Amino acid sequence: MAKRQLNRRQNWRIEKIQGERASRAAKRESQTLETLEGGDLGPEQIGLVIAHFGVQVEVEAQEGEQTGQVFRCHLRANLPALVTGDRVVWRAGNQGIGVIVAQLPRTTELCRPDSRGQLKPVAANVDLIVIVFAPMPEPHANLIDRYLVAAEHAGIRPLLLLNKADLIDDQNAPALNALLAVYRQLGYPLLEVSAHQGDGMQQLQTQLDGHISVFVGQSGVGKSSLVNSLLPEVEARVGPLSELSGQGTHTTTTARLFHFPRGGDLIDSPGIREFGLGHVSRADVEAGFIEFNDLIGTCRFRDCKHDREPGCALLKALEEGRVQQQRMNSYRSIIASLPENSY
Repeated sequence: MAKRQLNRRQNWRIEKIQGERASRAAKRESQTLETLEGGDLGPEQIGLVIAHFGVQVEVEAQEGEQTGQVFRCHLRANLPALVTGDRVVWRAGNQGIGVIVAQLPRTTELCRPDSRGQLKPVAANVDLIVIVFAPMPEPHANLIDRYLVAAEHAGIRPLLLLNKADLIDDQNAPALNALLAVYRQLGYPLLEVSAHQGDGMQQLQTQLDGHISVFVGQSGVGKSSLVNSLLPEVEARVGPLSELSGQGTHTTTTARLFHFPRGGDLIDSPGIREFGLGHVSRADVEAGFIEFNDLIGTCRFRDCKHDREPGCALLKALEEGRVQQQRMNSYRSIIASLPENSY
């Protein structure tokens, strides 16, 4: 069933109500913060944001006698928005409550536009983005390629992960094998695992150890099941596929960071079905298609759109098989979705 479209007045009323709620929450937070800072706070120390809950975050102490302990912390008003994976300076208060006083510089940040098109960080200091897909729901190259463009733009190394490999059968195997062959040919690291049966999970764990990783992918591909298999004590909720649509149901509601016993961290992010790239330029998209690197700038015309122009290096490479049609289709789809000012 198609979603009901809201008119302008309904949208205005919803935004007004949400704004009033946010204002009340901010006022309560300010009063709580004043009470905390009016009392005795501990010395400044380094912490790690391991979860985010509205105007508060959970911080894990990284030094001193409290190392490893988790505190619910309030944020000073002058701080930027924090996300899971941020390293911060904080001060402990009473009863496990603390105050964050500063954000430390990020090495990387993974961002996506929100429903209003505003760029929103979803994870910080990540060095490995694990792009999860599965035989069901049916994987689409365009979505995978969007994640690859986002990873390249953020400077984060990607790992392609086919979960639910036990669901591969005679019907879906040909399309899956063709999909995977393209990425293998391009040299992307790719693993096939089954969180349910345990196949390939030890190999995945080896890839994750020592890194700060984030799982991304559409709902229903088994990200929470992977977390449960890798970290059984976490008991992340697992949601079934919708019987009507075959789409996944959202189970993770906030990004949360987990530690691996042998070192390294995993950030489990909320499932998202589409990954908007409204914050990137045409050049950023082209840089995300690594097989284009030696071709961009060699077309006959400087403003070549790689569509029908004579002397187009990309079209020639497509004809010769050096660029796959699957990837060219993704590229054109992503470019077509960009705002006009991205050109």
